[in-house]
Amino acid sequence: MSNSTPSDRLEERTEVNPYWMRVLIHSNRWLLVAAVLIVVFCLLVIIGQLGLAPFREIAAGQNGVRYLFSPFIGAIITGTSIVVTINQLVLSQELGAVGDQRTRMQEAMGFQTDVEAKLDEGITSPEPAAFLSELLAAIDGRADRLGESAIADRELERSETVDAFVEDVRENTAMVREELDDAQFGTFDVMSAALDFNYSWKIYAARRIRNRYGDSLSGEADDTLDDLIDLMEFFGEAREHFKTLYFQWELINLSRALLYIAVPALTVVGVFLMYVDGTTLYGATLGVDNLVWLSSAGFAFGLAPFVVFIVFILRIATVAKHTLAMGPFILRETERDREAE
Repeated sequence: MSNSTPSDRLEERTEVNPYWMRVLIHSNRWLLVAAVLIVVFCLLVIIGQLGLAPFREIAAGQNGVRYLFSPFIGAIITGTSIVVTINQLVLSQELGAVGDQRTRMQEAMGFQTDVEAKLDEGITSPEPAAFLSELLAAIDGRADRLGESAIADRELERSETVDAFVEDVRENTAMVREELDDAQFGTFDVMSAALDFNYSWKIYAARRIRNRYGDSLSGEADDTLDDLIDLMEFFGEAREHFKTLYFQWELINLSRALLYIAVPALTVVGVFLMYVDGTTLYGATLGVDNLVWLSSAGFAFGLAPFVVFIVFILRIATVAKHTLAMGPFILRETERDREAE
């Protein structure tokens, strides 16, 4: 047997660069849309200066403006209609007979009642951020109680496993509760904070403590561990519920955004098809043909509905990927350090 420091830590390691993750899900959606469109506009202008065929000659001789902008008409109308239809299908799940609505209400009330019974509180907050914060406060309290009972147990006195687990829970809950302060549902702040509490790992770690030290745990420690696991399961269920509501919220925002921007984009495309050709705006500005400036801006604006769709769906898809497995399973890459035997 080799001597090594006991280590029962399981650390999650995300495959996504943290800076790229901030761009994917934390950045303001409209700022990201603007940034993408500015990049497209700049690239088109720069490419126009690389000495390729002059765009004005293409526009005059081959009707290049019409060929460039004609596809936008069908793409914008079809794409907007499809997205709005999909959104309506998703939201149709909220519709139903009174019996279905009553069942949903009873299940929601039953879940809140179960949580309140475990928290020993008369009533929990109806606001998602405050509700999650109350759950995390209870988890932190049970973790403290587990640490105290473990210290009182002589056979666990020298074990670093329980201490490391309790410390991890306390640090994680404190960080997430701070993020939840003043967070308002409808923004990404609530989901962002909830994603930072890796309850799946903590359920696994708590169950492994029981599996390894179950015979040595005192009755109080065993009961506290049960409560801790139950509370983390409640947190997982609450997070999944709020995630579903957030996705519906974002799909509504996406539909509204596309409807707002589709008509202006179609108008701009129509102007180019009707009034812009190879004879428009002769001359150059900053060494760039005015038609290149104009057509690049029009192309970027015509691309706006598609970019809005990508940016909104990108966040939804990224969050869905990182919360794909509900419960004790961890799909992302992990690192395990085990005691060598």
